[in-house]
Amino acid sequence: MPAPLLLDENLSPRLVNSLASQFPGSIHVRDAGLKGQSDEKIWSFAANKGLIITTKDDDFRSLSLLLGAPPKVIWLVVGNTSTAEILCILLANATAITAFIAEPTTALLTLRRP
Repeated sequence: MPAPLLLDENLSPRLVNSLASQFPGSIHVRDAGLKGQSDEKIWSFAANKGLIITTKDDDFRSLSLLLGAPPKVIWLVVGNTSTAEILCILLANATAITAFIAEPTTALLTLRRP
């Protein structure tokens, strides 16, 4: 089973329910009590809980390149787009995400609009 995702503040909390069947146990930072917290606190929480940070925030990409995993980071380079399109991108890349999560040394997965 793939590791659950930790959806960053820049993503809709509604994605959690929509991703539940593909990525069970996923959570939004708001529901983890991390709304408005620093990137470092979110990073530490994800690392300690075995979560994959999923974000549009370049700061987490930078942390990933600097510190490596854990946690792993899925960086969505999609600009301003709808929650429905973000959901489509994540689901369309579910196999790649699962392979990324299982790969022990890769820390960053970049997903773009098709």
